[in-house]
Amino acid sequence: MSAFKHITAGDAKALFEQGNAAIADIRDAMSYSAGHIRAAKRVDNQNLTEFMAATAKDQPLVVCCYHGNSSQGAAQFFGEQGYTNVYSLDGGYEMWKLAFPEWCEHS
Repeated sequence: MSAFKHITAGDAKALFEQGNAAIADIRDAMSYSAGHIRAAKRVDNQNLTEFMAATAKDQPLVVCCYHGNSSQGAAQFFGEQGYTNVYSLDGGYEMWKLAFPEWCEHS
């Protein structure tokens, strides 16, 4: 059984505008630096424990990767860790930056 839901860029933007969603970007550091969703935190094996400690289990959590494929496995992982409101961003960052370039930042 899937521990996460899929979410479109438009629905994710509406969720972010409510102000309480966390965004986990699982892409590599270079890709994240080149561009990411505003307020996204880059999450990898080095900071996973810290990210999980700072993110409430009932807080909406959107997982983002390049195209929406790898994020599904990561979203499943978070769901298995007890997160109850987990989403995988359909189309990933590539879709997001086309739809909402004003919501993109560079490091």
